[in-house]
Amino acid sequence: MKTVALGDVVAFTNGGTPSRSKAEYWDGSIPWITGADISEAGDVAARSFISDAAVKGSSTNVVPQGTVLLLTRTSVGKVGVLAEPMAINQDITAITPSGELDTRYLVHFLRTSKPALMRNLRGATIKGVTRDDVAALKLALPPLPEQGRIAAILDHADALRAKRRQVLAHLDSMSQAIFYEMFADCSATSTVQSEASLIRTGPFGSQLLHSEFVDEGIAVLGLDNVVGNEFRWSERRFITATKYEQLKRYTVKPGDVLISIMGTTGRCVVVPDDIPTAIHICAITPDPSRLHSTFLRAAFLWHPESLAHLRRQTKGSIMDGLNMGIIKSVPIPVPPLSVQHEFAERAEQVATNRGIMTRAATADDHLFASLQSRAFRGEL
Repeated sequence: MKTVALGDVVAFTNGGTPSRSKAEYWDGSIPWITGADISEAGDVAARSFISDAAVKGSSTNVVPQGTVLLLTRTSVGKVGVLAEPMAINQDITAITPSGELDTRYLVHFLRTSKPALMRNLRGATIKGVTRDDVAALKLALPPLPEQGRIAAILDHADALRAKRRQVLAHLDSMSQAIFYEMFADCSATSTVQSEASLIRTGPFGSQLLHSEFVDEGIAVLGLDNVVGNEFRWSERRFITATKYEQLKRYTVKPGDVLISIMGTTGRCVVVPDDIPTAIHICAITPDPSRLHSTFLRAAFLWHPESLAHLRRQTKGSIMDGLNMGIIKSVPIPVPPLSVQHEFAERAEQVATNRGIMTRAATADDHLFASLQSRAFRGEL
């Protein structure tokens, strides 16, 4: 099997951005795309349209249906295929294969080449790679029928991964749907302060400095532990036992509800049963005779009155800061505890199924990566 430089078997077309100051260039009939219009899955959907005058008067180019698109600036390595003719901006390199190269084989090759491209990133503000970097990629080039066979195998494996992701997306929304079904019409007749055994926020400022973090000791939880609205370990931060003695009042325990109050605020998780000794910046301990932790988390995330309160108090949909007063005054419904437990059980079943599906999806990704690697080593 011969190996070639990609630039020897493809043609490149660059793009550009028409002048924004020329009104006659915009709101025409020609779709014009940037890297943001290409999804991670490779789907392409234009949000802007330009005129014939824009194409003639700028560096953008219209490329035909079936052209392979590669992001060479911003989200470098993202790949898509055009379903219709479109104009492209300067972040996109359009690649047209020669008669020696199968289009789907090329798409899979480019996706496996992202690590190689990332190693060549350059640029002070907007990082990218050059056409020469792309052209220099080495490609194993079997006969066209063999390329088609390999591409079909990878297409099939990728389709299975896509179906798994669709199931995960469905599971991600299921707990919210269950909450709406059970509680959307349940009025928020109480507040967090009335139903919590304990609410604490801190430490702030000089109470805990970055220089006081150590390699092991008592865990300090942060935004990265609640991102995605599910508890996960990410960056590990610790303080000494001596420092912890000064901050013990911020200790979290299983069943506490943690809320992010700075940065990406409003994220909310329940502390798992196996948590080691740790502190967090905002923790709520619900009164177990009145409130289930899983229900409280769901109310913060999804109950209309709770959400409306947070948006009003933070003066907009981008919640850049919450404080103790706002947290305490959040209105929440308090349905019978038995109904809350029913919701928690249903949500736990969804979480269990999601965990199973996530592990399967991870296995799919590893298998697909292995197939891709073998395909372009000539072993598939």
